Amino acid sequence: MIVYAISSEVRNYIYVGMTANLERRLEEHSKGYNKSTKAYRPLKLIYTEECEDRISARTREKYWKSGVGKEKLRKIRDQKI
Repeated sequence: MIVYAISSEVRNYIYVGMTANLERRLEEHSKGYNKSTKAYRPLKLIYTEECEDRISARTREKYWKSGVGKEKLRKIRDQKI
């Protein structure tokens, strides 16, 4: 499983999710198939993390969605600009 974070290129928005197929999932986001991210397109991938199984991926996803995790993702996003 892969935990990933994508950021809106036009608004201050970061989405964290997990998937077994990152390429397919990113395509779904970019085409607007996901209600949570549709309004924030275009999006760019800012972080990925590979996990052994769904349980560990869910734990990491929860961390990145927390206040501390989101703050770290903002720093990662802002360094890439």
